[in-house]
Amino acid sequence: MLDIHLMFHRYRKFIFFLLAVYVLGWGFTEYQSVFLGLILGTAVSLYNLWVMVRKHDHFDKSMEQGRKVKSLGTASRMASAGLVVLICMKFPDYFHLVSAILGLMTIYIVIMIDYAIRYFRM
Repeated sequence: MLDIHLMFHRYRKFIFFLLAVYVLGWGFTEYQSVFLGLILGTAVSLYNLWVMVRKHDHFDKSMEQGRKVKSLGTASRMASAGLVVLICMKFPDYFHLVSAILGLMTIYIVIMIDYAIRYFRM
């Protein structure tokens, strides 16, 4: 199995590429709220992945030392997703709610695409 940091580095490159496309879409189209929602959701999705990688490192160190492990940070990732929804509901003129939710799911789509690419290469 690949190291989680190598996978995080690959996923981060994909997400930054998507964010660049979203910024171009925000700047050059009339759908600014849609692209701003995608930017917000995707940025929080990348943050959630970073938190998960950090918690995974902590989990590994705790298991090696034989200590008890609390959690992998599900509550903090859910809270950040809730924050995205609250921001979208507070500023509906700037952020499109559905596109922000799609942005939150972006990392899972990137993971599935990366897995399919790696699976069919072998």
